[in-house]
Amino acid sequence: MSIKRKFEKWFYLDDEEEIQQEQPVRQQQPPIQEQQPRKAATRKQQLSETQQPGTVVSLQSLQKSSKVVLFEPRVYAEAQDISEHLKNKRAVVVNLQRIERDQGIRIVDFLSGTVYALGGDIQRIGTDIFLCVPENVEVAGSISDFFER
Repeated sequence: MSIKRKFEKWFYLDDEEEIQQEQPVRQQQPPIQEQQPRKAATRKQQLSETQQPGTVVSLQSLQKSSKVVLFEPRVYAEAQDISEHLKNKRAVVVNLQRIERDQGIRIVDFLSGTVYALGGDIQRIGTDIFLCVPENVEVAGSISDFFER
């Protein structure tokens, strides 16, 4: 095999000749794309190639994934269960009225760290009641700071 032939084979130049010869025979089929070494595509090009125009997304599937979970922990160990729900993109309402004050503070500290790591938010919505939301949930409005004791 000559060096010229090796270069043609390496750069697929011989495939072009075969495709040009086959085109009159196969007029009904769509044209065959040339196989050439591809340069590394940028991230933007990769995304545009994978996205198809006219893709339809069902709104029902998006609505079913939204959940609010209510928790009334009795011990500090339940804070990890609450954080698992937050990691799974669920909003959580935590009622700390039935737990000792020092353990409630520890739970709020733990959940504050979880919410911060997930980019979410934590708000007090009542006496010892907190709303923790991940980043995909937006909280509109606010509760006044006046709580009865």
